[in-house]
Amino acid sequence: MPKLLIIDDEPGILYSLKAALESDDTVVVTAPTAKLGMAAVAREKPDAVILDVRLPDMSGLDAFVHIREGDPHLPVVIITAHGNTDTAIEAMKRGAFEYLLKPVDLHQLDEVIGKAFELRRIQSTPTLMGDEAPQDTNTDQIVGRCPAMLEVYKLIGRIASQDVTVLILGESGTGKELVARALYQHSARADGPFVAINCAAIPDALLESELFGHERGSFTGADRKRIGKFEQAHGGTIFMDEIGDMSPATQAKVLRLLQDQRFERVGGNETIETNVRVVAATNQNLAALVAAGKFREDLFYRLNSFTIPLPPLRERTGDVGLLVNYFITATNRKLGKHVRGVDPEALAALEAYHWPGNVRELENTVRFAVVQAVGEVITLDALPASIRGGPSRPSSTLDLQALISDLLRVGTPDIYRQVTQSVDRVLLTAVLDHVHGNQKQASDLLGISRTTLRAKLQSLNLGVEKQLRSSDPGVVPVDLPIQE
Repeated sequence: MPKLLIIDDEPGILYSLKAALESDDTVVVTAPTAKLGMAAVAREKPDAVILDVRLPDMSGLDAFVHIREGDPHLPVVIITAHGNTDTAIEAMKRGAFEYLLKPVDLHQLDEVIGKAFELRRIQSTPTLMGDEAPQDTNTDQIVGRCPAMLEVYKLIGRIASQDVTVLILGESGTGKELVARALYQHSARADGPFVAINCAAIPDALLESELFGHERGSFTGADRKRIGKFEQAHGGTIFMDEIGDMSPATQAKVLRLLQDQRFERVGGNETIETNVRVVAATNQNLAALVAAGKFREDLFYRLNSFTIPLPPLRERTGDVGLLVNYFITATNRKLGKHVRGVDPEALAALEAYHWPGNVRELENTVRFAVVQAVGEVITLDALPASIRGGPSRPSSTLDLQALISDLLRVGTPDIYRQVTQSVDRVLLTAVLDHVHGNQKQASDLLGISRTTLRAKLQSLNLGVEKQLRSSDPGVVPVDLPIQE
């Protein structure tokens, strides 16, 4: 259970924040002075701290320095009733997790603290590699022993200690962030910050500001300066997930940062220097995006020097059973269940399924099955209907309501993506069947470009092969389903 420490000299603030943020899932402790707060950090070992700038016995910024000296990875949220740009900038430059003004919006603060807890978990949770269930519940593990995963472990071992940019390639749900954390934890920067950002989850108009920061007045709503992720990650590692979703302008600034570790905040002229290692990831084909003019070629070559490709779960022969046992053990510990294993019929269904959502989908499925299981063994009846039905191959029908109900029961965190992918799978298969695999006719019927169609086909693993003509010199004619 995460623990939050609040350091503030106003009794009313301590009372209201404790009442608002304490719950069955969060323990809140308080301290009215900097000295008592620093003692509480050492004694209570909190997972995040809310720290007022103005305290009776010491400046909040000085207290912050002492706190970070004792625990460099502890996320600290600075709050103050006295808005001062220089104080905000200095706090963020020193490594504060966030800077908020009083009166604090409790919904915003609750969201910030949730992110701080998650960062604390990521930075303090070791990422192991192998197939044995860890004894420590505060451990994440990359599980698998198929040849492709053994190669992943070797690459992590070779690259982690080298201070180079790394590109992790793999479909959604294959474990790209776990690999990024393993690279960070086994690097010389392990004592520095680890900052993660999903480029696809932030609107284009805000992503540049989120990465590089902005000056006051640089755009509507920019009422103060803000330090970006690259400054926050100084001396450590930044993980940029879904890097293929960046706009051209943001791509240009990231390229410059990779080249000389310099950038300007949005709306600013001052050149900022930083020292970060970039670990990027994508589920897209960056080479195809370069060919389509959607991704800078020079940035692609800069990122593509050291790559770690992650195999989709359907290609990891023998690993499904290992992962199922691992997730059963983890779910038992988390939910207090006592499931011992899975019966052969249910395991056969799990191994036959196509797993378009990869390891993340399997984890959610096992959690659902553990909750549904009657007794100590997961049977076929405990699995979602979509799994019991057999392999998840493209089909001509889709029970959308049943799919959504299953995903809601499992607790899938990315329902929108899984539903839209399922709809796309059925739609694209039907349209391509109708036009006998001709991509030009299919894209016209769908009202999308051929580039977009190809990208969707690739992301859904529906194949994008050309039908070669017998008139092409030196080519053996083949009959493939999808044509240009």
